[in-house]
Amino acid sequence: MIIKSFEINKIKLDKNKYILLYGQNNGSQRETLKNLIKSKKGVFNYDEKEILDDSNSFLEQIISRSLFEEEKTIIINRATDKILKIIEEIGLKKIDDLKIIILANNLEKRSKLRVFFEKHKIYLCIPFYPDNQQTLSKIAYNFFRECKIIISSENINLIINKCNGDREILQNELIKIKHFSKNRKNITRDDISKLTNLIENISISELADNCLAKNNKKIVSIFNENNFSNDDSIIIIRTLLNKSKKILQLSEEFKNKKNIELVISSAKPPIFWKDKEITKQQIYKWSPENIKNLIYKLSNLEFFSKKNLNNSLKLVSDFIIEVSLSKTNN
Repeated sequence: MIIKSFEINKIKLDKNKYILLYGQNNGSQRETLKNLIKSKKGVFNYDEKEILDDSNSFLEQIISRSLFEEEKTIIINRATDKILKIIEEIGLKKIDDLKIIILANNLEKRSKLRVFFEKHKIYLCIPFYPDNQQTLSKIAYNFFRECKIIISSENINLIINKCNGDREILQNELIKIKHFSKNRKNITRDDISKLTNLIENISISELADNCLAKNNKKIVSIFNENNFSNDDSIIIIRTLLNKSKKILQLSEEFKNKKNIELVISSAKPPIFWKDKEITKQQIYKWSPENIKNLIYKLSNLEFFSKKNLNNSLKLVSDFIIEVSLSKTNN
């Protein structure tokens, strides 16, 4: 059964035991997950790959229950259609004290996992679409009003423009500004520039663009000219992930319309003139199927990079070089 994102307050975990959260808005997904799960007690996180690698062990853990454990909430991250058979098997066992929340990136209309959750009443399916400028502005305005921070509309727009349409990045930047403002009455443009220096790093955006355009020589040059740190690695992944999701939309449009100029001119949000040429290169280089696979790999890369922060930059740089050399043309 499909539930709109604004109807989330209707969900009751004691009744709605199987929930699929999918779409390109990871920040909104995580926010919803946080609101659904009020306590960490009895909550277990899995990556889909972990489950598929040893499904028998996973099912045994689900079915067996500790005498001291009243209920279990299973969160499955980075899910795809591959997890459906296991979900169906668990559903047939009708385990009363079990709740499963599945997080997935964009699922197309014919996705078996999405269709299954949409058609069955006891399974909830919630799509999360990208945040627009208006939504992000509302989040920022409400945040500053609640925190009683004085900041101009111009500076709020500056913050939003640096967040690449990512709610998670916006929220992280707002928290930094909140801490900074404890001893300040006003927030200036210079303050914002200093506080959001990672997002302002043009080289990271350029690196992501050239990775998607498969400009290997330019990528090597960017790595040589910039002193990226392990702290930058997650920002690089998130930037590449956001740009990949945009290219997925454009690639699907191009597959249907077969007219690159029409796709570029009708894109929403509009593509700046200076970005049009490299965007065309990216669309030509990636089919919808291949860019979906890249998005899945990037999600896994983020997961492993967070687990191995001391080696995260090497993981990211090796991945980007590998992608730039791979053959994924339409």
